[in-house]
Amino acid sequence: MKLLIDANLSWRLVDLLRNEFTEITHVIHTGLAENASDTTIWNHAHQNNYSIITNDDDFYLLSLSKGFPPKIILLRTGNQSTRYIAEILTKHKVEINHFLSTKDYGVLEIY
Repeated sequence: MKLLIDANLSWRLVDLLRNEFTEITHVIHTGLAENASDTTIWNHAHQNNYSIITNDDDFYLLSLSKGFPPKIILLRTGNQSTRYIAEILTKHKVEINHFLSTKDYGVLEIY
């Protein structure tokens, strides 16, 4: 279960979460342009079997129009520190793993 962290979240999350989620990377490490559009990131995630971690509602809207995969983990935490976001994702690890393993739904919102 591969996770792709969106550009609107810090690349530092990769190191903070690697022990919890072993297949995790950030958009900047994919070879995509620094200012890649949401659609470009979406297509990359789809083609490479990633689920996207983001706090950008645009990915939710893409999911509504295109379906899934890729699956979207949508953070509803507001502007928070990188460490706080890592803690929230770690706290929800079981829920995230269940979400990634099911074919029932494509968006997981975390508050």
